[in-house]
Amino acid sequence: MIAKRRTKRRIPALVTVGVLAGVLTGTAGCSTPPAPRAAPAPTALSGMPRLAPDRSAPPSPSATADACPEGGVRLVEMAGDAAMGLRVASFQLVNCGTQPYVLEGYPRLSLRGDRDEPVEVSVEHGSAGITTGTPNLDAAPQRVALAPGQAAFFGIVWRNLVTDGTVVATTAWNVEVEPRPGAPRLSLRLSEPVDLGNTGKLGLGPWQPLVR
Repeated sequence: MIAKRRTKRRIPALVTVGVLAGVLTGTAGCSTPPAPRAAPAPTALSGMPRLAPDRSAPPSPSATADACPEGGVRLVEMAGDAAMGLRVASFQLVNCGTQPYVLEGYPRLSLRGDRDEPVEVSVEHGSAGITTGTPNLDAAPQRVALAPGQAAFFGIVWRNLVTDGTVVATTAWNVEVEPRPGAPRLSLRLSEPVDLGNTGKLGLGPWQPLVR
Protein backbone atom coordinates (compact mmCIF):
# COMPACT_ATOMS: atom_id res chain seq x y z
CA MET A 1 0.00 0.00 0.00
CA ILE A 2 1.45 3.23 -1.01
CA ALA A 3 1.41 5.93 1.73
CA LYS A 4 0.00 9.30 0.74
CA ARG A 5 2.33 12.28 1.00
CA ARG A 6 1.04 15.18 2.97
CA THR A 7 1.78 18.42 1.18
CA LYS A 8 2.12 21.59 3.18
CA ARG A 9 0.44 24.62 1.75
CA ARG A 10 2.65 27.61 1.64
CA ILE A 11 1.10 30.91 2.67
CA PRO A 12 2.17 33.63 0.31
CA ALA A 13 4.85 35.88 1.79
CA LEU A 14 2.88 39.02 0.99
CA VAL A 15 -0.08 37.85 3.05
CA THR A 16 2.17 36.95 5.99
CA VAL A 17 3.91 40.31 5.95
CA GLY A 18 0.58 42.13 5.73
CA VAL A 19 -0.91 40.26 8.68
CA LEU A 20 2.22 40.82 10.73
CA ALA A 21 2.20 44.53 9.98
CA GLY A 22 -1.41 44.74 11.04
CA VAL A 23 -0.66 42.98 14.33
CA LEU A 24 2.26 45.26 15.03
CA THR A 25 0.21 48.33 14.21
CA GLY A 26 -2.57 47.26 16.49
CA THR A 27 -0.11 46.55 19.29
CA ALA A 28 1.56 49.94 18.89
CA GLY A 29 -1.84 51.65 18.92
CA CYS A 30 -2.72 50.03 22.22
CA SER A 31 0.54 51.04 23.91
CA THR A 32 0.62 54.67 22.65
CA PRO A 33 -1.53 57.17 24.63
CA PRO A 34 -4.04 59.21 22.64
CA ALA A 35 -2.96 62.63 21.40
CA PRO A 36 -3.93 65.50 23.75
CA ARG A 37 -6.90 67.64 22.79
CA ALA A 38 -6.12 70.97 21.21
CA ALA A 39 -6.45 74.02 23.47
CA PRO A 40 -9.45 76.21 22.73
CA ALA A 41 -8.83 79.21 20.53
CA PRO A 42 -8.44 82.55 22.41
CA THR A 43 -11.33 84.94 22.51
CA ALA A 44 -11.17 88.27 20.72
CA LEU A 45 -10.15 90.16 23.89
CA SER A 46 -7.54 87.72 25.21
CA GLY A 47 -6.07 87.17 21.79
CA MET A 48 -5.32 90.87 21.10
CA PRO A 49 -1.71 91.88 21.77
CA ARG A 50 -1.10 94.55 24.39
CA LEU A 51 1.14 97.21 22.97
CA ALA A 52 3.14 99.65 25.05
CA PRO A 53 2.15 103.30 24.44
CA ASP A 54 4.29 105.19 21.95
CA ARG A 55 6.02 107.88 24.02
CA SER A 56 7.17 109.68 20.88
CA ALA A 57 3.67 110.11 19.46
CA PRO A 58 2.12 113.60 19.75
CA PRO A 59 -0.86 114.03 22.05
CA SER A 60 -4.30 113.60 20.58
CA PRO A 61 -6.11 116.76 19.34
CA SER A 62 -8.70 116.45 22.12
CA ALA A 63 -6.01 116.30 24.81
CA THR A 64 -4.28 119.36 23.33
CA ALA A 65 -7.55 121.31 23.09
CA ASP A 66 -8.42 120.61 26.72
CA ALA A 67 -5.13 122.02 28.05
CA CYS A 68 -5.52 125.61 29.30
CA PRO A 69 -2.60 127.89 28.32
CA GLU A 70 -0.34 129.49 30.89
CA GLY A 71 -2.25 132.77 30.99
CA GLY A 72 -5.58 131.10 31.79
CA VAL A 73 -7.24 132.00 28.49
CA ARG A 74 -7.52 130.24 25.12
CA LEU A 75 -7.74 131.87 21.66
CA VAL A 76 -10.22 130.33 19.21
CA GLU A 77 -10.85 131.18 15.56
CA MET A 78 -14.47 132.00 14.72
CA ALA A 79 -16.26 131.99 11.37
CA GLY A 80 -15.17 134.63 8.88
CA ASP A 81 -16.60 136.16 5.71
CA ALA A 82 -15.29 137.25 2.32
CA ALA A 83 -16.84 139.15 -0.57
CA MET A 84 -15.33 141.05 -3.53
CA GLY A 85 -11.87 141.19 -1.97
CA LEU A 86 -13.16 142.30 1.44
CA ARG A 87 -12.29 139.99 4.34
CA VAL A 88 -13.69 139.87 7.88
CA ALA A 89 -12.58 137.50 10.64
CA SER A 90 -13.33 137.17 14.35
CA PHE A 91 -11.54 135.57 17.29
CA GLN A 92 -12.86 134.37 20.62
CA LEU A 93 -10.99 134.46 23.92
CA VAL A 94 -12.22 131.90 26.45
CA ASN A 95 -11.43 132.09 30.15
CA CYS A 96 -10.38 128.50 30.76
CA GLY A 97 -8.77 129.28 34.11
CA THR A 98 -10.15 129.41 37.63
CA GLN A 99 -9.93 133.18 38.22
CA PRO A 100 -11.78 136.16 36.68
CA TYR A 101 -10.05 137.66 33.66
CA VAL A 102 -10.46 141.37 32.83
CA LEU A 103 -10.01 142.83 29.35
CA GLU A 104 -10.06 146.47 28.37
CA GLY A 105 -9.79 148.28 25.05
CA TYR A 106 -8.07 146.49 22.19
CA PRO A 107 -5.86 143.43 21.99
CA ARG A 108 -2.37 143.71 20.52
CA LEU A 109 -2.22 141.72 17.32
CA SER A 110 0.58 140.76 14.94
CA LEU A 111 0.77 138.46 11.94
CA ARG A 112 3.25 135.77 10.96
CA GLY A 113 3.78 133.87 7.72
CA ASP A 114 3.64 130.18 6.90
CA ARG A 115 7.17 129.68 8.24
CA ASP A 116 6.42 131.79 11.32
CA GLU A 117 8.23 134.78 9.89
CA PRO A 118 6.91 138.26 10.83
CA VAL A 119 4.52 139.88 8.34
CA GLU A 120 4.69 143.65 8.07
CA VAL A 121 1.23 145.15 8.51
CA SER A 122 -0.19 148.40 9.83
CA VAL A 123 -2.84 147.53 12.45
CA GLU A 124 -5.30 150.37 13.06
CA HIS A 125 -8.21 150.53 15.49
CA GLY A 126 -11.68 150.29 13.98
CA SER A 127 -12.46 149.69 10.32
CA ALA A 128 -9.71 152.21 9.47
CA GLY A 129 -11.45 153.37 6.31
CA ILE A 130 -11.22 149.87 4.83
CA THR A 131 -14.99 149.48 4.75
CA THR A 132 -18.20 150.73 6.38
CA GLY A 133 -21.08 149.05 8.16
CA THR A 134 -18.97 147.10 10.66
CA PRO A 135 -20.32 148.14 14.08
CA ASN A 136 -18.36 145.46 15.92
CA LEU A 137 -15.10 146.96 14.72
CA ASP A 138 -16.09 150.58 15.22
CA ALA A 139 -17.67 150.13 18.67
CA ALA A 140 -16.29 152.11 21.59
CA PRO A 141 -13.73 150.20 23.66
CA GLN A 142 -15.04 148.90 26.99
CA ARG A 143 -14.05 146.93 30.05
CA VAL A 144 -14.98 143.24 29.80
CA ALA A 145 -14.76 140.98 32.86
CA LEU A 146 -14.80 137.25 32.16
CA ALA A 147 -15.73 134.75 34.83
CA PRO A 148 -14.31 131.23 34.38
CA GLY A 149 -15.97 129.70 31.32
CA GLN A 150 -17.04 133.03 29.80
CA ALA A 151 -15.68 134.46 26.55
CA ALA A 152 -15.08 137.72 24.69
CA PHE A 153 -14.32 138.37 21.03
CA PHE A 154 -12.80 140.88 18.62
CA GLY A 155 -12.88 141.26 14.84
CA ILE A 156 -10.46 142.23 12.08
CA VAL A 157 -11.05 143.47 8.55
CA TRP A 158 -8.81 143.84 5.49
CA ARG A 159 -8.87 143.86 1.70
CA ASN A 160 -7.13 141.41 -0.57
CA LEU A 161 -5.91 143.86 -3.19
CA VAL A 162 -2.82 144.11 -5.36
CA THR A 163 -2.49 147.74 -6.38
CA ASP A 164 1.23 147.89 -7.05
CA GLY A 165 3.00 145.24 -9.08
CA THR A 166 6.35 146.21 -7.62
CA VAL A 167 5.29 145.35 -4.06
CA VAL A 168 5.21 141.70 -3.02
CA ALA A 169 1.82 140.46 -1.83
CA THR A 170 1.81 139.13 1.71
CA THR A 171 -0.14 136.30 3.32
CA ALA A 172 -0.27 135.41 7.01
CA TRP A 173 -1.18 131.97 8.32
CA ASN A 174 -0.64 132.70 12.01
CA VAL A 175 -1.83 135.39 14.40
CA GLU A 176 -0.29 136.39 17.72
CA VAL A 177 -2.48 138.11 20.27
CA GLU A 178 -1.59 139.78 23.54
CA PRO A 179 -5.01 139.92 25.26
CA ARG A 180 -3.99 142.64 27.74
CA PRO A 181 -0.74 144.47 28.51
CA GLY A 182 1.87 142.13 29.95
CA ALA A 183 -0.17 138.95 29.41
CA PRO A 184 1.41 135.92 27.69
CA ARG A 185 0.99 136.11 23.93
CA LEU A 186 -1.25 133.55 22.28
CA SER A 187 -0.42 132.06 18.87
CA LEU A 188 -3.03 130.56 16.59
CA ARG A 189 -2.71 128.77 13.24
CA LEU A 190 -5.51 129.93 10.93
CA SER A 191 -7.77 127.74 8.83
CA GLU A 192 -7.92 130.53 6.23
CA PRO A 193 -5.04 133.00 5.76
CA VAL A 194 -5.03 136.76 6.15
CA ASP A 195 -4.31 137.53 2.49
CA LEU A 196 -3.41 141.20 2.52
CA GLY A 197 -2.28 141.46 -1.07
CA ASN A 198 0.07 144.44 -0.94
CA THR A 199 -2.25 146.77 1.00
CA GLY A 200 -0.30 146.23 4.25
CA LYS A 201 -3.28 147.43 6.28
CA LEU A 202 -5.57 145.77 8.81
CA GLY A 203 -8.51 147.10 10.88
CA LEU A 204 -8.91 145.83 14.46
CA GLY A 205 -12.01 145.94 16.67
CA PRO A 206 -12.15 146.20 20.49
CA TRP A 207 -12.91 143.44 22.97
CA GLN A 208 -16.62 142.73 23.33
CA PRO A 209 -18.48 140.26 25.55
CA LEU A 210 -19.67 137.17 23.76
CA VAL A 211 -23.35 136.56 24.39
CA ARG A 212 -24.15 132.86 24.02
